[in-house]
Amino acid sequence: MDWKETYLQWKNFDALDADLKADLAAIEGDEKLVEDAFYQPLSFGTAGMRGVLGAGINRMNIYTIRQATEGLAKLLEDYGQDAKDRGVAIAYDSRHMSPEFAMEAAKTLGAHQIKSYVFESLRPTPELSFAVRELNAFAGIMITASHNPADYNGYKVYGEDGGQMPPVDADAVTANVRAVENPLTVEVGDEAALKAEGLINIIGADIDKKYLDLLQTVIVDQDLIDEMADQVSIVYTPLHGTGQMLVENALANAGFTNVTYVAEQKEADADFSTVKSPNPEEAGAFEYAERYGKDNDADILIATDPDADRMGAAVKLPNGDYQVITGNQIAALMTHYLLTAKQNAGDLPENGVILKSIVSSEMPTTIAKSFGVETVNVLTGFKFIAEKIKNYEEDNSKTFLFGFEESYGYLVKAFVRDKDAVQATLLLAEVAAFYKKQGKTAYDGLQDLFKEFGTFQEKTISVTLPGQEGATKIEAILAKLRGEGLSEIAGQKVEVTEDYLEDSRVFADGRSEAMGMEKSNVLKYYLADETWIAVRPSGTEPKIKFYIGAVADSSEATQAKIEAYEAALNELTA
Repeated sequence: MDWKETYLQWKNFDALDADLKADLAAIEGDEKLVEDAFYQPLSFGTAGMRGVLGAGINRMNIYTIRQATEGLAKLLEDYGQDAKDRGVAIAYDSRHMSPEFAMEAAKTLGAHQIKSYVFESLRPTPELSFAVRELNAFAGIMITASHNPADYNGYKVYGEDGGQMPPVDADAVTANVRAVENPLTVEVGDEAALKAEGLINIIGADIDKKYLDLLQTVIVDQDLIDEMADQVSIVYTPLHGTGQMLVENALANAGFTNVTYVAEQKEADADFSTVKSPNPEEAGAFEYAERYGKDNDADILIATDPDADRMGAAVKLPNGDYQVITGNQIAALMTHYLLTAKQNAGDLPENGVILKSIVSSEMPTTIAKSFGVETVNVLTGFKFIAEKIKNYEEDNSKTFLFGFEESYGYLVKAFVRDKDAVQATLLLAEVAAFYKKQGKTAYDGLQDLFKEFGTFQEKTISVTLPGQEGATKIEAILAKLRGEGLSEIAGQKVEVTEDYLEDSRVFADGRSEAMGMEKSNVLKYYLADETWIAVRPSGTEPKIKFYIGAVADSSEATQAKIEAYEAALNELTA
């Protein structure tokens, strides 16, 4: 059916949810809005399905949730009775409709006689990942839209190792979802009956305790924390999301005593009423934390996003103000501290490895190399870091030390297989204590790293191109770059071009080789002046992203490089 027929199917469906009927009535007569809601189904990307709440196949609602879960249920049926008995763990964040979506997923699974384990109240994404592993579930579902605005929600699917579902199974789920002819008619069970049958199980405190116990293993130097616990001053905010309970307990269990919590943002709030965007990479998200920071002379401000998988930070400047630092800079500080502390304790393994995405900074790579530690690049999406960890565990070839993505995602210990902002908060608090003992702040520490390893700087440029027209334009940009190729950018020679869709690495002299990685729609260019540039479409949002990574002897020189390349990219994609 075309979008008009699909719209009429929904409009004429007698049993349509009352709220969604109202949504349809609100857009009736606005052909552009109706088309956008129905022209295509929401797609699965690197982190699942995400979209605006509302009526339509291109929106997040109970019917698209049921359709997605029907696709997952079919996958479990294909794997057999054992998979159905092991079941699916389900968690949800603080967003509008999150509890309802979680239960709709459980009822859809129940209609297939598949067991589910649903958290009693909101929990972070990393705890969902942990719960899948702890319960030996076959899969997991997380209802969240991460750091997106309040009118979004989303649906992440996890595999049995606690990582986001690997491509083969994710592709099977997607195929199953597309095979559902009409999401309005997906069967769901009765909640009360499914609970009575033991097919819907409510979980909570027991999983919390086990997760919190394992968080203690994130601590690198307990003596340091004990010495500095009351001296290092920390401000934390969950930005109205899921992080408060676990972070508060984790910091207290570790021994940090000088922690201030942003009272106005401690409670869950689906409208995120005190922030324009609940995104810890944006300076605006720290407005309230900065007030608390100045009142308490805090050394560091820490914020987690609504589902507590991403963590951002602001460091105290010499003049007493605060500056939000990038995810790459946080990763550099963490990498340097982690390896320093392990080396000092004689606990740095010879086969240790740092994992990072192909669009993340090379500064942690340079730092790790100085300790004799290897850094391995993976595709964008934390599931690829999780896959590497699993491979290393199976063949005992390497010891995982730390994983990160530039988009504010970090993992320290592998009892979780996705980015974990609770773990990251603990480690960054310890980093702040490390510098406090030296009479420094994390900002001072970062300047020290720049002096020793070079002033690295990165910039991500996200261009939002919504709707069908936007999707077409994104495809055209990538096709143009592939078709015409690039021999130079901003006057600098392109020495290597990597095309992850073609699995090819091409050198300026014409030589080429396969990279041996899974295919992904990414282009990456390495330039003569040590700059790298990458281009990729977002897997979950209507965006095309450009990444620039540069290094020079000073911040001014690095910034000049970034600006020159940004101008050149604007010309390329005009």
